[in-house]
Amino acid sequence: MKTVSESKVHGGIQGVYSHESSETRCDMTFAVFVPPQAASAPCPVLWYLSGLTCTHQNVMDKGEYRRAAAELGLVIVCPDTSPRGEDIADEKDDWKIGTGAGFYVDATEEPWAANYRMYSYITDELPKLVAGKFPVDMDRQAIFGHSMGGHGALTIALNNPDRFRSCSAFAPIVSPSTADWASNAFATYLGGDQSAWRAYDACALVEDGKRFDEFLIDQGDADQFLDDGLRPWLFEDACRKSGIALTLRMQPGYDHSYNFISTFVEDHLRWHAKRLGAQIT
Repeated sequence: MKTVSESKVHGGIQGVYSHESSETRCDMTFAVFVPPQAASAPCPVLWYLSGLTCTHQNVMDKGEYRRAAAELGLVIVCPDTSPRGEDIADEKDDWKIGTGAGFYVDATEEPWAANYRMYSYITDELPKLVAGKFPVDMDRQAIFGHSMGGHGALTIALNNPDRFRSCSAFAPIVSPSTADWASNAFATYLGGDQSAWRAYDACALVEDGKRFDEFLIDQGDADQFLDDGLRPWLFEDACRKSGIALTLRMQPGYDHSYNFISTFVEDHLRWHAKRLGAQIT
């Protein structure tokens, strides 16, 4: 692991790091905020998964999470959204496929299968690296994300309910198999057999019997992607039928941007902190 940058903020350290990934077969960059409480004891870790076209940098610049994370004693890990590099497959004419659009799946179709293994990278390789390099309590993990990253957070939590104590999302893609701006990516990465898509579709996972204790979702009602790509009411219906607790907050006037996320990110951090038993200062 290489240190790209480190800077003190709110008494903690915001760092950016890179490493050679065996899963994606390229160098990957990720960000970690370590709160001041970590100087005396390992802290719970909250994974933030970003949306389409984003890197680790977007939430660092616009997410406004560090003050609250420092108060609550939370380590925040922000991975990248896809493999990157000149030799990595990409779809330059479609921002919803390729670079910046890994969708947190393990691709099975060529040429994507060689590098687009973001599910295994997020659930296996990066956690092992973080556990070995940072003062984190891996018995206290939570996950959240935005848009494509919200999709990733929901599906990873549903597939790993014993690992994560809590899961929340901002404007998640809850049914990528049927969403106009996600289904093409699924076909590209996973092939034409839609039964293989269900392992990465939050609504399908709930329908197929996967369980998680509870979810928190914030969604702006002025989101330009609400009706075509996001449709949180589908997940609300699936959770209701399966008896899964879901708090869905439709926020009047908010769009899909980081202005929306930064407004409610402290709510999410405090919600997770309660479930993680964080050391609040």
